[in-house]
Amino acid sequence: MENIAGKVIVITGASSGLGEASARLLSAQGATVVLGARRLERVRGLADELIAKGAQALAVATDVTKREQVSALVDAAVQTFGRIDVLINNAGLMPQSPLDRLKVEDWDQMIDVNIKGVLYGIAAALPHMQRQKAGHIINVSSVAGHKVGPGGAVYSATKHAVRALSEGLRQEVKPWNIRSTIISPGAVATELPGSATEADVAKRLKDFYDAYAIPAESFARTVAFAICQPDDVDINEILFRPTRQEY
Repeated sequence: MENIAGKVIVITGASSGLGEASARLLSAQGATVVLGARRLERVRGLADELIAKGAQALAVATDVTKREQVSALVDAAVQTFGRIDVLINNAGLMPQSPLDRLKVEDWDQMIDVNIKGVLYGIAAALPHMQRQKAGHIINVSSVAGHKVGPGGAVYSATKHAVRALSEGLRQEVKPWNIRSTIISPGAVATELPGSATEADVAKRLKDFYDAYAIPAESFARTVAFAICQPDDVDINEILFRPTRQEY
């Protein structure tokens, strides 16, 4: 876990699940964490807990569908701690449904959070990292960014988009010594399945996650692995699943 201590790491969707687990692990390894989430009281409680343990942490109310709020999150990190070393674009939603149910509001929400939220994070962090001539952007995709299943067309489309954006980013940021990583988890125990709005889909997801999901700490360890590499090593993509998961 070398090369983590002292880094300023911004995490979206940090109030629970993957973001919370990453904040805890990275903080324990000596990183300064700047935590963004819509649920300010929750993310503030996490920051207070980490500070009580001797860490440096800051909580900022952040809705990733609002570009100005994502910019304010990153700017708060730079203004408070002097720089941003890593951005983890983690916030995401998964209200799956068959296309013929025409859940257009759910489609729009996934596009706004899963794609535009990532783009807003890149837009906020990239100028600072270019100025520093260093940085690391970690974008969270999914197994669904590699495979499409019934009911998951729009969600998969958003996660395929994250991978495409991340690969384009990787190619473009070489002049500034910036690293980029795509992390694609399988079933990991988080609140993500709870975002389904269709009762039958929600039950199917719950049953699947109850049967297969592994702890969120598994994701946090993959994040730490990517960050802790020497600066001349760029871990571009990690796909991981529970050992028993077929999809």
